[in-house]
Amino acid sequence: MSKVTDEPTTESRKLDHIRINLENNVQFPRVTTGLERYRFTHQALPELSLTEIDTSATLFGKRLAVPIVISSMTGGTEIAEKINRTLACCAQRHKIAMGLGSQRAALEDESLVSSYRIRDVAPDILLFANIGAVQLNYGYGLAECQQAIDMARADALILHFNVLQEAVQPEGDIDFAGLLRKVEAICRRLALPVIAKEVGWGFSESNVRDLAKAGVAAIDVAGAGGTSWSEVEFHRAPTAFHARVARSFADWGIPTADAIQHARRAAPDLPMIASGGLRDGIDVAKSIALGADLAGLASPFLQAANASAAAVDELIQELTAELRIAMLCTASRDIASLKRAEIQLIS
Repeated sequence: MSKVTDEPTTESRKLDHIRINLENNVQFPRVTTGLERYRFTHQALPELSLTEIDTSATLFGKRLAVPIVISSMTGGTEIAEKINRTLACCAQRHKIAMGLGSQRAALEDESLVSSYRIRDVAPDILLFANIGAVQLNYGYGLAECQQAIDMARADALILHFNVLQEAVQPEGDIDFAGLLRKVEAICRRLALPVIAKEVGWGFSESNVRDLAKAGVAAIDVAGAGGTSWSEVEFHRAPTAFHARVARSFADWGIPTADAIQHARRAAPDLPMIASGGLRDGIDVAKSIALGADLAGLASPFLQAANASAAAVDELIQELTAELRIAMLCTASRDIASLKRAEIQLIS
C-alpha cells in the first residue's frame, strides 16, 4: 500500500489522489460499467458516408465538436496545474468540454488558485467549476460557489456528491443531512447552471428526481465500473483499520449503464452526462444511445496528460474516430439519430 503524505490537508489529499491514480490499480475489482452487456444492431447498409457524420453537440448554449467531457479530476497542487493546463489546451484544440477538480483547496489557500486558471489557454471551451456539495453543510454558500466560478471563469458549477469517499476518509466530511434544500437554494440563486455530479457510484432514480426538482440544470451520473474512490482511499488509509473499511466497499455502487437509464427515466428532459468507467468511443456511443447527451472520461485523460499533450491529442482523436465509426455502423447521421439507434441488452 502506498505511503501517503504526512499532513492531511486538502492540498496533500489532492496530491495523494493524483499519485495513487497514476501508480495503483484503483479500478472496481468485480463491478463493471454494464455497458459491455449492450450491443448495437449493426447496419450493413447505412446509406451514409463517414464524411457526413456530424458529432457536434450543444450544452448550455456552447457547441462542442464531439460530445465528450474531460471529467473533473484535479487541482490544488503544482502537478495538478500542469495536468489541467495540458488538458485545457487539448480541449480548446478539439472543441470539447472540461471539468475542473474540486476547488476547495484554492478556496482554503489562495496560493493554489493558479492550478484552476486555464482560460488563458482555453478561452472558448465549455468549462465547469467544481466544489463538493457536502461543503454546503460546512460553511460554504452562494459566495463560495460564485468564487469558484469566478476563479475559473467557468460556464457552470459542478456540485459533486461523494458520500462514500467522505465516509471512508478518517478526515472526511460526513454530515450529508439536509443537503437537498441547500442545493436547491444554490440552484435558485446562482446565475449560472448547476450540475449535480456523482464521483463513481452513480445516482439512483429517486436521487435524480429530487435533484431535478431542486433545480439542477444537468446530471452527471458517474456510475460504478471505473475508478473506485474507496480503493483510492484504501491506498491512502493511515491505519490497517481504515484500509479494511475502505476495501470492503471496493465494489459498491450503481453500474454506469444502469445509472444512465435511472436518470433518463427520472428526468426525461434534463441534460445528462454519462461517466464512470468509459474507455473508448464505443462506450461513448452506447452511453448516448442509452440516454446521455454527453460522455465524460477521467482516468484515460489523466494517464494521457501525465505522458504528454500529444498523448491527450491522440486519445481525443481515437475517441472521435471510434464514435464516428460507431455512428456510421448504426446509420446515425448525427447525435440526435444516435439517441434513436437500436441497441440491445445481450445478457
